[in-house]
Amino acid sequence: MPDLMTPEELAELVHSTPASLAQLRYRGGGPRFVRFGKKKVMYRREDVEEYLAANLYSRTDQPVSA
Repeated sequence: MPDLMTPEELAELVHSTPASLAQLRYRGGGPRFVRFGKKKVMYRREDVEEYLAANLYSRTDQPVSA
């Protein structure tokens, strides 16, 4: 995983879409991100890894973390 990823690169990595990541950012969810200027968004590898680790589940009936 590279140190910085675009929304397109992260979406491909997690089998999602850039639009889904944009919705997560808008709603305050998903991995932390870095904003460069008004429109450029990048994700740091360590933030993505932290988000993934915090969202591990072993059962489908576990409550979703906020």
